[in-house]
Order: sequence, then structure tokens, then C-alpha cells
Amino acid sequence: MRPLSFLHISTFYSPYIIGGDVVYVSRLCNALAARGHHVEIVHCLDSSDLLRSGAPPLALEPHEGVTVHSLRSGWKWVSPLLSQQTGLPLLKRRALERVVAGRRFDVVHFHNISLFGPAVLRLSVGDGHTLKVYSAHEYWLVCPTHSLYKYNAGPCVRPSCLACQLRAKRPPQWWRYTRLLEDCCREVDLFIAPTRFVTRLHQQRGFPRPLADLPLFSDDPPVASQASPPVHPRPYFLFVGRLEPLKGVESLLRVWRDFEGADLVLAGIGSDERRLRSMAEGNPRVRFLGRLPFQGLSPWYRQALAVVLPTATYEMFGTVIAEAASHGTPVIARDIGGMAEVVEQSHAGLLFRTDEDLVLSLRRLASSSELRREFAENALAAWRERWSAEAHLNRYFELLEETAHRKFGSVPWRT
Repeated sequence: MRPLSFLHISTFYSPYIIGGDVVYVSRLCNALAARGHHVEIVHCLDSSDLLRSGAPPLALEPHEGVTVHSLRSGWKWVSPLLSQQTGLPLLKRRALERVVAGRRFDVVHFHNISLFGPAVLRLSVGDGHTLKVYSAHEYWLVCPTHSLYKYNAGPCVRPSCLACQLRAKRPPQWWRYTRLLEDCCREVDLFIAPTRFVTRLHQQRGFPRPLADLPLFSDDPPVASQASPPVHPRPYFLFVGRLEPLKGVESLLRVWRDFEGADLVLAGIGSDERRLRSMAEGNPRVRFLGRLPFQGLSPWYRQALAVVLPTATYEMFGTVIAEAASHGTPVIARDIGGMAEVVEQSHAGLLFRTDEDLVLSLRRLASSSELRREFAENALAAWRERWSAEAHLNRYFELLEETAHRKFGSVPWRT
């Protein structure tokens, strides 16, 4: 197989802003470049500046083989707002056209395109021998607020989209009441979802196109020193993620008011951080680490009793589960969304629904080294078989070749 030429398009990219989609896109671009493929990424700095408060977060640096096109207009926040309202790239259109002018890409892979607008899917690329791929990193295709977290209070069971957008303080997207999204999606050859749960939920919400399963992945963890000192003086459970209401961290702090079997360590930052720190004030069993890169998190993963994920809505996959698995660390996750599917498939942890269930799960793992060892072995096996970079790219190229056969009748890069 000859090296392929990839163009990735995503509203956000590392290190300007952080999130599960950003981590995945960065890792995928780096993994493809490390294997000799030509990789370019286009992202919108205006959008990152609009949504980020403070300094850029710690994140993955691009591989030296990745070409990064950072789009910034003189209109600043007006550019993403216009795209959010109209569904069109508008002020970014010419810059996008300059990137692809006279170029031939084998694959154009769209990720989070919310602040480019669905019309970016119509971008004219190459000579008709290009595959267009879209990865669903959030529920943007079926949810104006992207998360199916209704009224910022709980998972969306019955949509009330206009009221929910207003409650979330987001401008209504009037293009969603037209055929724009449906028409633009016809340009896409392959839609990808990280779990079967996500595929089913898109179908239930009326998305008309099939989605192929492609689990997310974690990079290889840094090699641990045999003499690594303890990172925390007592046994602990670890939370890794954004400190936002939909992540459900409040439920952990509620439980840890009385739970004394181990400490709680939280790694991450977010808009809810100040409130959560206030809730935990005076509790010596709770520790906040702030933001840490993957390498800095590695010893915390390795030494944790388990990673606890209390997300309060339909998490699509849970990249943290793959990261924990790469370190042989069990998971305790809320029984909702794609996370539940991932934990059940791997047999590498426990699921809970209520605070009482959570306490029982914490006690089981804290008190049983045998159970932790069993889950650790299952976690490592699942990472190697499903969630490593090698496993991910094998499945990724399998999907690309199936799609090429369907579209072209052959695989151009193998002929």
C-alpha cells in the first residue's frame, strides 16, 4: 500500500483547546504521520479563542510530519458565530479553498465541524477519487447543544430543542429547520461512531445514514520506572476529565463526604471547578490536581485503585477508559451511554446507577486485590485488542478500503 494523503478538518485542535474530540484528532493525525502517511489538519483559531478562557491547555503536540493550517480571520468571534447561525463556512470559505486548491487528497476526514457549519462537507477536493469521512465525536448531527444533556440537568429523553438551546444560552440554529444538514451529509461516504450505542441513538433521533463502529484509542503509556515513588500517600480512586456539570463530579463529592475507604483525586479543569472545589473544601480525602498531560497522568493511572467516571449523560465512549486500560487500571462508570457498553465489553470494571451503587462498587474494589488484578488483566487485553493505536488503525483502514470498494469499485491506493 502506498502512503495516503489525508486532510483532517476540525473546529478545534491541540494545543489551543482541549476535549475528547481534540485528543482523538491529535492522536490520529500523529499516528498516521508516524506510519509515513501525508497528514494535514485544518482548524479554526477564532473558535478556540471564543470558547477558551485563560491560557491554552496542556495537550498533545503535533508530530513533525503533520502540517497544521490554523485559520484566523480579522472578524474574531464573528466568524464562528456566523457559521453557527447559517451552517455555512462563510468567512472561512476562501481559506479552506486555498488549502485544497490544486491538491489531491485520498481521504478528507471531518471531525467536530460545528463552527464551520454542515456546508463544509461540500468542500470540493481532488479529482473525484477522494473519500469523505465523518467521525461523530459528539451528538451534533442530532442535537443543537451537542451533548443530549437536556436543560443542563440530565440526559435528553424527549427533545425540546429550542427551549434547551435557550436554557443553555446558545443562539438557536435556524438552519436546522431546513434540509441543509441532510443535503450536505449526502457528500459523505462514511460515517463513523465510537460505539454501537451511539449508532443506535443517532438512528432513534432520525439520522438517516448508517454509521460504522470504530472505537477510540489511547497511545502507548510511558514506560514506568520500577522505582517510581508513590504519587499519593494513601490509596485513592481517580477521576480524569473536564470539570463540567455534565461530567457528574458533584455526585463523587457527595459520596466522599462519608466514604472513608480511600481518597478521591481529580485531574482536570473546567467551568465547574470553582463550585466543586468549594463543595470539597475541608474534606482531607479529596485532592484536585488541575490539568496534566497524558505523560503526567501516567503514574496517577498506574497507582489508582480504579478510575471513576460518573458522567451524567450519554457519554459516547470515554477516552479515559482506554487510557486507564493501557495502564491496566480498572474502571467504575455510570451505567449510561457508550461508557456502559465499553465497560461491559472489556469486563474491566463495574457499573453503577445510584450513589448507593457507587459506594458498594468502591468498597468492592478497595477491599479486593484479587478483583482489581482480574480487571487489570482484562483491561490490558481490551486495550491491546481494541483500543491501542495499532488496533485502531487496522480497523480504520479496513473501513476506508470497504468504502473505497463501494464507491470506486476498487481501492485506488492498492492499484
